[in-house]
Amino acid sequence: MASAALIDGKAFAAGLRARIAEGAAAFAHQAARQPGLAVVLVGDDPASQVYVGAKARACAEVGIASFEHRLPADTSEAALLSLIERLNQDEAVDGILVQMPLPGGLDEAAIIAAISPDKDVDGFHVLNAGRLSVGQPGFIPCTPLGCLMLLKDRLGDLAGMEAVVIGRSNIVGKPMAQLLLAANCTVTIAHSRTRDLAQVVRRADIVIAAVGRPEMVRADWIKPGATVIDVGINRLPPEEGKAKGRLVGDVAFAEVAEVAGAITPVPGGVGPMTIAVLLRNTLEAAHRHAGLPLPEGL
Repeated sequence: MASAALIDGKAFAAGLRARIAEGAAAFAHQAARQPGLAVVLVGDDPASQVYVGAKARACAEVGIASFEHRLPADTSEAALLSLIERLNQDEAVDGILVQMPLPGGLDEAAIIAAISPDKDVDGFHVLNAGRLSVGQPGFIPCTPLGCLMLLKDRLGDLAGMEAVVIGRSNIVGKPMAQLLLAANCTVTIAHSRTRDLAQVVRRADIVIAAVGRPEMVRADWIKPGATVIDVGINRLPPEEGKAKGRLVGDVAFAEVAEVAGAITPVPGGVGPMTIAVLLRNTLEAAHRHAGLPLPEGL
């Protein structure tokens, strides 16, 4: 019987989206237009198409205008950069998201760099990464910010806690560590080259698993009572007689839940937060664009 409390990201995200909808309606009244998010999809990657469709539906639900640009896989880098520049100049567009991964032959770093930092609601631009690093206002990547919201909702003040982030990606690991540091945690970034990884993780009051390896984090890695945030989402090979394999995180959920104080499930934990925070970042971009303060509670 699991002893850990479940951190319900789905429920928290629903509450956040409700507050965003209120903020978007108030913004539309003040600015005489909806906040606007442009989403660019290049090629026909099935997972990317699902994500883009989900983002469009989420925008519609909260009152954010969604501008979709679906381009063929053979789109040239020059054509994509030209579209981004038009979106940078478009007054109806507050946020720009280019769905990754891009088809081969397109330079992802160059594409991200072309997006105006003030419309970079994914928080991937190097200027926004730098702003996060030195504590200046900027856009924060959606998944780490969603994780921080869940942690603060569960634990309150994080000051003085020891946190271990497993994974050092620019999208999750590094910005997550910066956010925890800003929240006055003592932070360790662990990765594939970390010596005695289990022992390092065992020190932590807060564990963020973001490595992309199914069920890598085991029960004996976890300090009793620790809070575990599982960012991973991996599909296992299908069992005999089944068309699809199970979705699992980077944490062996059943056994870790016996030890941890609180844990996010997969699915239903961090995943719902990512799109909700994208909507929140877009609303913030709209307020900045219009010179208006962001409503409290967001």
